[in-house]
Amino acid sequence: MDADQETGVLREGFLVKRGHLVPNWKARWFVLKSDKLLYFKYEGSKKDSCQRGTILLKDCQIICPFLEYDNRPLVIKLHTKSGADHFLEACSREERDNWAEDITSAVTKLGVAGGDKGTDQDDPAGSQLNNINLSKVLDSMYDVHSGIKMSSHVHQGSTYSNCFSGSAVVDWLVFSQLALTRVEAMTLASALLEEGYLRTVGLKSAEALRAASLGEQFMDDSTALYSFADSLKKRGSVKAETSLSAVEMSGKVIKRGFLLKQGHRRKNWKVRLFVLRSQPAFLHYFDPSKDDVSPAGGFSLRGCLVSSLEDNGVPSGVKGNVQGNLFKIITQADTHYFIQAPSRQEKMDWIDAIRKHT
Repeated sequence: MDADQETGVLREGFLVKRGHLVPNWKARWFVLKSDKLLYFKYEGSKKDSCQRGTILLKDCQIICPFLEYDNRPLVIKLHTKSGADHFLEACSREERDNWAEDITSAVTKLGVAGGDKGTDQDDPAGSQLNNINLSKVLDSMYDVHSGIKMSSHVHQGSTYSNCFSGSAVVDWLVFSQLALTRVEAMTLASALLEEGYLRTVGLKSAEALRAASLGEQFMDDSTALYSFADSLKKRGSVKAETSLSAVEMSGKVIKRGFLLKQGHRRKNWKVRLFVLRSQPAFLHYFDPSKDDVSPAGGFSLRGCLVSSLEDNGVPSGVKGNVQGNLFKIITQADTHYFIQAPSRQEKMDWIDAIRKHT
């Protein structure tokens, strides 16, 4: 994108970042400025509503392409002056190279100008939680015999069942030796919350999740309530595997990019990597925390209708305080997909590309 002279933004957009505390991959909104790279969790409609960290660029080393991840060929590695490593994945080779070029240019100018001194703010020093396996923590926590106990809690006149308090979770994590201190336990619980393994119950924990920074989202508090994600209730059920047709994945890739998609059941917005193919014309979307080999979903574009949605007000069928740049795809089977682009130009580019293949 073009530089924004008023705000000092040199480039902005989605990248997928590998976590420090937990080595998972998460889509984040990145903003490149002259001396630093900021990244945010894209909360609903707001690109910059929840800042996750800052990468200072002074004396930063850029490796592009970084090819040590076999299933992620589009990664850039940043090695900061403080010794922290950051791994950022783009949606395409063109995007990867453009980001690397702009970051390199910013670093070079800082070297010439003798930019601001400082230390990297992203990597928590001395943490014992690096490379911890969240799935194993969840399994232990969910164990019917040795896991955390669920019960009913009364808070501000309301009764909540099948939940536990934040302080009970911290107690259990320390007792189970999954964390050495209560601070580490809060950080680990925040990661479980961030990953969607836990959910907030009641107003107090929900407000903390919205307002706090990473590592502080989870409250060590007897009145802040949490529970397991709804999806865990179905654990152990047999789910029929749907085999993807090799034909629909064999077409030529026309366009790739990160867009937000509204879920069909929960109506929440998630960042997805969309891939448009032709001959045959299919649109697939992938969970960027995983890979671009196994789609989370997709559909044939034959007979689809695609339309731009106006930005004045919330269109019918759309949930949440969305920012605009919306479009809708109606498949031949009458399934409605609501999609949000980061900018109006990207919305129109996607609409044009899809219409050519319907």
